[in-house]
Amino acid sequence: MATVNAATWIGSISVLLWGTLALLTKLSGGEIPEFQLMAMTFGIAFLLMGGRWVLAGHTGVRYIRQPPVAWCIGIGGLFGYHFAYFKAMTLAPAVEVSLLAYLWPLLIVLLSALLPDERLRAQSVVGALVALVGCWLLISRNAGGFAWENLPGYLVALACALIWSSYSVLSRLVRSVPTDAVGWFCGVTALLALECHMLWEETVWPDGLMQWVGVVGLGLGPVGIAFFTWDYGVKHGNIQLLGTLAYSAPLISVVLLILAGYGEATVAVSSASVLIVIGSLIAGRAKHRGAQRQE
Repeated sequence: MATVNAATWIGSISVLLWGTLALLTKLSGGEIPEFQLMAMTFGIAFLLMGGRWVLAGHTGVRYIRQPPVAWCIGIGGLFGYHFAYFKAMTLAPAVEVSLLAYLWPLLIVLLSALLPDERLRAQSVVGALVALVGCWLLISRNAGGFAWENLPGYLVALACALIWSSYSVLSRLVRSVPTDAVGWFCGVTALLALECHMLWEETVWPDGLMQWVGVVGLGLGPVGIAFFTWDYGVKHGNIQLLGTLAYSAPLISVVLLILAGYGEATVAVSSASVLIVIGSLIAGRAKHRGAQRQE
């Protein structure tokens, strides 16, 4: 079993991979319907974990036998979050939905205080709030302002934040469930997404090698490895620090898009970068002091 620090570093890999989400989505062409893309990428994630099982000399069937509560948390988090997010996008502008949905890192910091082995540190909250301001500054560059007619979409977006933060925190209560089980959660999520696709969408396949690279990249990285490392991180690492570090994902996304020629550096991007880094340092300092007291 890795130490708390090592588990936190493993969990932070997810943040880096989620930072590639926007670029890989651009490469995938942006024409594939949401639930179809969800089914394809979660299917790839399941196959990725399946490859690990084959290399280990078994089929992974042993990991199906998990407590019902673990299955509810896993499917509720993976499928529930994405279903609510896509629904919110149909009810409200994308920028406002992103602003509200990205409250989940702050909620992780707050909700983690309810866990038996955690307590809420003032510096963790301050760090998360500073990073949140940076994140909102980054996302809200093209915001048109909140409007009451979009209230249903805003509420569903808030549900996104609550679902993912709850999934992350509740996973701590089933830390005995191995990360390999997340492979099965991804498989079931892929099937549920496929059913939604067949009910509500028309099939659009990737056009050309680059779009397939984008889809496969999504399945291997932001949807595949990222969910596996996040599961391990929130179960065994510093969950409050991971919550604050998660605000780096949209910053990484913007930087990668700029480097790839899909955007340009602005004062808002620079300011957001500084705030997110400061917030992460504050939260990291809180974690360091907490560890010193425990020693």
